[in-house]
Amino acid sequence: MFYYFSIFVCMILSKRHQLILEKIQANSYVDVLDLCETFTVSAVTIRKDLKFLENKGLLFKTHGGASLENPYIMDRPVNEKEKLFIEEKNNIAKEAAKRISSNDSIIIASGTTVQYFSKAIIPNGKLTVVTSSLNVASELIKHKDIDVLQLGGYIRHGSSSVVGEYASNVLENTSCNTLFLGADGVDLDFGLSTTNQEEAALNKKMIKAANKTILLIDSSKFGKKSFGKICNLDQIDEIITDKKISQNLIKHIEEMGIKVTIA
Repeated sequence: MFYYFSIFVCMILSKRHQLILEKIQANSYVDVLDLCETFTVSAVTIRKDLKFLENKGLLFKTHGGASLENPYIMDRPVNEKEKLFIEEKNNIAKEAAKRISSNDSIIIASGTTVQYFSKAIIPNGKLTVVTSSLNVASELIKHKDIDVLQLGGYIRHGSSSVVGEYASNVLENTSCNTLFLGADGVDLDFGLSTTNQEEAALNKKMIKAANKTILLIDSSKFGKKSFGKICNLDQIDEIITDKKISQNLIKHIEEMGIKVTIA
């Protein structure tokens, strides 16, 4: 009798593993608490399932869930990244553009999502923009009502943006209303991160120079982290992302006092 019970348990386990893999194939990410509700099992059981599947090379465990992609992000050229999640980035950009007021002074960091954001900006009156991104600057100089302060320094080929002491010195003497920030990864414990330490350091200076920080990021970046830490998550005032982010993750973030907007 114990033999048949063991077979039955293995069949249930195998079916649950299959359904977990189907979910992660559909969404690229699964949340532990969502899986607990779906299968009516404990978080301990789900974590064991995810560990088993990770050992088989079928997924990567992350904080509070699992991802199809390695959570440790490597650097990729900006012209490659800008072709990913185009619809999501466009929607995020349009929502972010609503945060700009007449006679505003803002900082725009580097990255492909903020690059889409720069294309969505239609100034209503005068606007001053400080940016490290060459692509953002070249987009915004098309508007005669936008004054662009391009930060100087060494240019990173991977991001087409500047880093270094010159840019940092300017930011130390600058104060703006809002920073629109991108990141390569967002982890609930580790916080925001990017693939380059110098870029992370410059982003920290930007956060200090702004009264408010809004993170523009597509949902594929959650549960991931990279080499250079930018800041803890609680230093962000608002996150604008897409509808593929899990509801449980939204709940965790909002409990930290951070506004989450779905574009």
